[in-house]
Amino acid sequence: MSNVNLIIEERAASIGNFMVGRLLPFRQKRAVGPFVFIDHMGPAHLSEHENLDVPPHPHIGLSTLTFLFEGSIMHKDSLGTEMEIKPGAVNWMTAGKGIVHSERTPEYLRKTDKILHGLQIWVALPKELEQMEPNFVHVEANDIPAWEKDGVTYKLIAGEAFGQQSPVPVYSPLYFIEIKSITAQKINIGKDLFGESGLYILEGSIKSGEHTYDSKQILIANDSTLCEFEIAANTTVYIFGGTPFPEEHFIFWNFVSSDKELIEKAKQDWTAQTFPKVHGETEFVPLPQPQIR
Repeated sequence: MSNVNLIIEERAASIGNFMVGRLLPFRQKRAVGPFVFIDHMGPAHLSEHENLDVPPHPHIGLSTLTFLFEGSIMHKDSLGTEMEIKPGAVNWMTAGKGIVHSERTPEYLRKTDKILHGLQIWVALPKELEQMEPNFVHVEANDIPAWEKDGVTYKLIAGEAFGQQSPVPVYSPLYFIEIKSITAQKINIGKDLFGESGLYILEGSIKSGEHTYDSKQILIANDSTLCEFEIAANTTVYIFGGTPFPEEHFIFWNFVSSDKELIEKAKQDWTAQTFPKVHGETEFVPLPQPQIR
């Protein structure tokens, strides 16, 4: 019997001058554990005249996780951080009560052909930490726990699972796991998971129960402790999830909070441009008009 409760297809969305595949939120599923937003960037082949340019924009009430498969992004934020992220590393930015950042192609790559491919993820903060001081942590690829078992390679990008702990400093019980296999294998990891769980197929396919699922799909499990599937050869999947929060979290644009008043205040502050500034940046992304969802 299949353990799949919901299938979410990747949908096109725009972030500034760049198209992405949006995976979360979805009208039938607003969050998986504390994960409230996932974008699949690329793979985009950019010419010497094309670059990623997301001007300064604000966040509250969440942590962002950037994880690249190919390419490079220069992150700059209102804390004074200036950090280039490359494949396999993690940029973990916690907005708390408010932070502003930009994401751009690094200067040394702006006049060359390049590829950009990765994931952008938002993790909501627990209610009691939504107004914490913002911070930024960069974790190098070599510091991410990685291991091989029965011909399958695993990476614990964030959180805790399999008796391992990632150095990414998360604020609630969660996991974000990479699984890669070059041969067909049966995967049974339910005993290592908890809370709500989702599986994103980056490339290749998996079989669960009677059904086969292909790339660019998210599968939401009925029961994370029953996570068992057959992974096809040359397949990469990401398992994400954790303990859901007891209260609902609302999203407006880049603002996440369990308190709609905090979102309204953030909207007013961004319109008035009273958020902290990113050094060296003069542009900013204006506040959009859609409603809180």
